[in-house]
Amino acid sequence: MRVMEDDMFPSTPGKVKIERATAMNRQLHRCFASTSTMFLWALFLVAMTASYLSFQSFVDTSSKYFAASWGGLHWERQIRSSAAPRRPPGSAAGAGMSVLVTGAAGFVGTHCSLALRKRGDGVVGIDNFNSYYDPSLKKARRSLLASHGVFVIEGDINDGRLLGKLFDVVPFTHVLHLAAQAGVRYAMENPASYVHSNIAGLVTLLESCKDADPQPSIVWASSSSVYGLNDKVPFTETDRTDQPASLYAATKKAGEEITHTYNHIYGLSITGLRFFTVYGPWGRPDMAYFSFTRNILQGKPITVYRGKNHVDLARDFTYIDDIVKGCIGSLDTAGKSTGTGGKKRGPAPYRIFNLGNTSPVTVPNLVSILEKHLRVKAKKNVVEMPGNGDVPFTHANISLARQQLGYKPTTNLDVGLKKFVKWYLSYYGYTRGSKNL
Repeated sequence: MRVMEDDMFPSTPGKVKIERATAMNRQLHRCFASTSTMFLWALFLVAMTASYLSFQSFVDTSSKYFAASWGGLHWERQIRSSAAPRRPPGSAAGAGMSVLVTGAAGFVGTHCSLALRKRGDGVVGIDNFNSYYDPSLKKARRSLLASHGVFVIEGDINDGRLLGKLFDVVPFTHVLHLAAQAGVRYAMENPASYVHSNIAGLVTLLESCKDADPQPSIVWASSSSVYGLNDKVPFTETDRTDQPASLYAATKKAGEEITHTYNHIYGLSITGLRFFTVYGPWGRPDMAYFSFTRNILQGKPITVYRGKNHVDLARDFTYIDDIVKGCIGSLDTAGKSTGTGGKKRGPAPYRIFNLGNTSPVTVPNLVSILEKHLRVKAKKNVVEMPGNGDVPFTHANISLARQQLGYKPTTNLDVGLKKFVKWYLSYYGYTRGSKNL
């Protein structure tokens, strides 16, 4: 028992206190050492996490930059080269314009870009190459433009960063705004696309133009559709346009009001052009004359709409070359914008013109002309016109354009369709007698 007590209680009492203190110190040291180590590891992990997140952010930003279809020194050189006017020194027409063409790979955009380039103006195009109709046709147009030295950017006019960059790189003197969601009937299937392109896209473009230094003069494509249910013919620019028959027409009418606002507040020089049924080579596949040609050649029936009381529909068909002359005449006569830094310094021109042919032709006559040039008889289904936004007739009064732009259409429908058919047969590689394109 004594032995047990001796084992339990050492003979030197102070030794217990020292050993206990030493043990406690060792435990505290281990604790603090462990805590310090954990703290250092925590700091290390935080630093590594922050570094990773920063690196990931850099990678994401870089990926977006390199994945973008625009930007970089090479891209800027292409833009500047394409935008540079190339008229001969001392040219009677002046030094030349530098024009940004939206919708450049579209039907009218391609023809206008070629005409501007051929006379020595600088041209840069932008197009989003959407799938409203076959994008391969748009890409073929882009290749045609590239062969004439016109650079077309794949981008959307709703991209304010892209537009801002373009105006930073080039001080455009003019903008020819032709980008839009076209088509009357398609608006019933995809109404949002019309608001996106024809309203939101227009506002984004106008914002970039009013902030540009110098501000460019703007010519843009409105439409004869704005006349809507107006039954007074021929249509004159001063006629009422508050009864649109389709969403497409409503967005174009809204565009006229929006552009007037930017002219009034910011001093932008703006010219709106109301096109009347444009047709010709490199045209839009959704247009009646184009789809009629395709179906007639393939031996398929075509649908010919007829108005109330069996009245034939009529359109003021306008050949593409005549429309181009009107567009270029508008650019040439556009007054300068007066704003600086987004602030208006004085009144600027605001104009609207009809661009038509002034000779409406009925749809059955159109079909007869196509039959003659294709040398194939059409299989026709004649039906009543549905309530899809189409109007029974269009007829342009072009007196104002003739007076102020020198606009004078020279191509009748027979001559124009002959040229279109020649292009169509060549482009699609069609040989007569074949049922396949």
